[in-house]
Amino acid sequence: MSRIIIEGGIPLKGRVRIQGSKNASLPIMAACLLTQEAVELEGVPDLEDVRTMSHLLKHLGVKLQHIRQKERIKISKWSLQNYTAPHDYVHRMRASFLVTGPLLARFGRVKISLPGGCAIGNRPIDLHLKGLTALGAEFSMENGYIEAEAKKLQGTKIYLDYPSVGATENIMMAATLAEGTTVLENAAAEPEIVDLANFLNALGARVSGAGTSLIRIEGVSSLHGTHHTIIPDRIEAGTFMIAAAISKGEIILENVLVEHLKSVIAKLQEAGVYVEEIFDGVLHVAMEDKPRPLDIKTLPYPGFPTDLQPQFMALLTLANGTSVITETVFENRFMHVEELCRMGAQIRIDGRNAIIKGVESLRGAPVYATDLRAGAALVLAATAAQGVTEIRVAHHIDRGYANFDQRLLKLGARLRRTERKVQVRT
Repeated sequence: MSRIIIEGGIPLKGRVRIQGSKNASLPIMAACLLTQEAVELEGVPDLEDVRTMSHLLKHLGVKLQHIRQKERIKISKWSLQNYTAPHDYVHRMRASFLVTGPLLARFGRVKISLPGGCAIGNRPIDLHLKGLTALGAEFSMENGYIEAEAKKLQGTKIYLDYPSVGATENIMMAATLAEGTTVLENAAAEPEIVDLANFLNALGARVSGAGTSLIRIEGVSSLHGTHHTIIPDRIEAGTFMIAAAISKGEIILENVLVEHLKSVIAKLQEAGVYVEEIFDGVLHVAMEDKPRPLDIKTLPYPGFPTDLQPQFMALLTLANGTSVITETVFENRFMHVEELCRMGAQIRIDGRNAIIKGVESLRGAPVYATDLRAGAALVLAATAAQGVTEIRVAHHIDRGYANFDQRLLKLGARLRRTERKVQVRT
């Protein structure tokens, strides 16, 4: 079991380059199933989730080469060997479910295990199934697997009850090879959706409206190969921005799309953090004083991202006053609260609200990373805490941050990572 041990109280200073987006890479990798031609992807981060998707695609028959040190994936011409996405892959990462739409569109059938991933609340796949059914797929469930068949997908009008990112991606990919036109209403508008649409269009698809609530997909008969560069990871960028603030440090972030971070930057500046774009794609973030308290509500993009809620909560534990965070996206995304309280934070949960009374300082303690973003939040809290913090089950962090500990070391953090067996609390 992996542990990260951090001695706090050291301001983080230096430069860090933001890597390609995890949440853009995974659907784009799945979309490679839509073409038999060669595809090359640049800026793919070397993450555990990316490796899981790579293994799944190889299992399906894709000839894939992941050049990790160059953040590149090459896919050569290939032929499908398997219609089944097994439990061993899918339970690790629910983004594996994104192969459903492409497999149905291209081959007319799929068998996939029910998805897993971080335990941050119910993330039902019913919207995926509803949209794909509307396109003409027929689903059945048996022994923990979902099976689907579709002789030919047919374009139609689909309304999503909630702007689900995953459902938008799955439906959009499936519709690229459907007959006729698909109109997707109340679609998710995240930057990762736009990146996927740009990739699909580079393959020869006809997708318009991505980034708005109304996406139109005109079906084509086939798609070809392409070369595509993944957008920078806005969640990683936000995490390092908060790292500068909580440690009272100063960090220069490179390879940032500021347009994707407007809500995050606004809240950091409201808290008293200095944030300035000094060059195109380069941010200067610094903090000297304790943060001011905030009210934050997580919302679908362009609202405040739920994937940065735990990290912001870590920052607000040290604010001068009381803050309120309202979580509207995932009903169980306060699992990090108990761990922050073990470090001396004063947080009370009232339904979907977290009331955070700022304290003078946090104290090092043994804590557990319950999921990916909670783990990142605990690392940030540990950099600001007095004494030593031991973060257990730290492998969760590897799903979304490549070489996180090594990059923090280069910024001056005092930490080490160990791999040994520990007894996980139940």
